[in-house]
Amino acid sequence: MLNLVLILFLIIFVVCYWRWDDIRNHFWQKKYLNNSLNVQQKDLLLKYMPIYRKMTDADREKLERHIVWFLNEKRFIGCDGLKLNDAMKLIVAADACVLVLNKPWPLYRNVKEILLYPSAYYAPQTSRDNAGLVSYHNTVRQGESWPGGTLVLSWHDVLEGNRLPSDGHNLVFHEFAHQLDQETGKTTGTPLLASNEDYQKWAKVFSRAFNQLKTHLAYGMPHVIHSYGATNEAEFFAVITETFLEKPAELRQFDPEIYHLLVGFYQFDPIAWH
Repeated sequence: MLNLVLILFLIIFVVCYWRWDDIRNHFWQKKYLNNSLNVQQKDLLLKYMPIYRKMTDADREKLERHIVWFLNEKRFIGCDGLKLNDAMKLIVAADACVLVLNKPWPLYRNVKEILLYPSAYYAPQTSRDNAGLVSYHNTVRQGESWPGGTLVLSWHDVLEGNRLPSDGHNLVFHEFAHQLDQETGKTTGTPLLASNEDYQKWAKVFSRAFNQLKTHLAYGMPHVIHSYGATNEAEFFAVITETFLEKPAELRQFDPEIYHLLVGFYQFDPIAWH
C-alpha cells in the first residue's frame, strides 16, 4: 500500500513538474480573468500616461489586464524615505506592461522587485584604469536593471518620461528593455527570439543600425536615436526601444529596417496609436 502511494505521489510530482507553466497560467486566469482596473485607476492613467490615451480600446484592455497581473505579482519597495502609494505603482506597472503588451504571462520572468527612489540617487561604482589600478567612487544614476531581477528607478524621472511623451526618453521603457535583454542570461542587446532565423536577421539589422548610429555621431550627421545608444549594444537596444515607442514615425523614416525589426519583436506598431 505504501509503495502504491509513493508511486502515485511520484506520478503527480512529475506531471506537475512538466506541466507547471500550464497549471500556473490556469491559476492566474482564474485569479485575474475578471479583475480590471477601477475607474479611478483608469482616470489616473488617462491623466498621466499619454500613450494609454492614444491606444485603441482593444489594446487598452489588454494593457489593463497585464497591469493587474503585474501589480499582484511584483514587489515594490520605496527607498531613501520615499513613501510608496498605489498611484506610483500603477504608473510604473503601466509603462512596463506596454513593452510586453502582446506577450503571455508571466511577464518579465526574472523581475522580482522594483526599487523606487524619490529622484536621482548615488550608486557605488568600481572602475579600472589602463594601469590596472582599481578605484571606487559614487555615481549619480536615474535607474538600473540588475540581472538578478531587481530594477531601480527614480520616481522623478518616471514622471518626466510620461510628461514628455515624444522626446525619446522614458526611464521605465529603458530599464525594462534591459530586463527583456537579460532574459537570455546575458546583457548583449539581443533579447530572446523565436528561431535561429530570427537571431540571424536580428544580428544583421541590429549591428548595422548600431554602427550607423556611431558613424552619424562621429561625423556630426543627423540622427533620431539618442547618442547614449552608441555606448554599447545593450544600451542601444534600450535606447532604441524608447525611440520606437516615443518617436515611431521618425524612427521608421530614419531607419525602416530596424523599425520593422522592432515591430516584429514587440508584436505591435506604435504608429497605429499615433
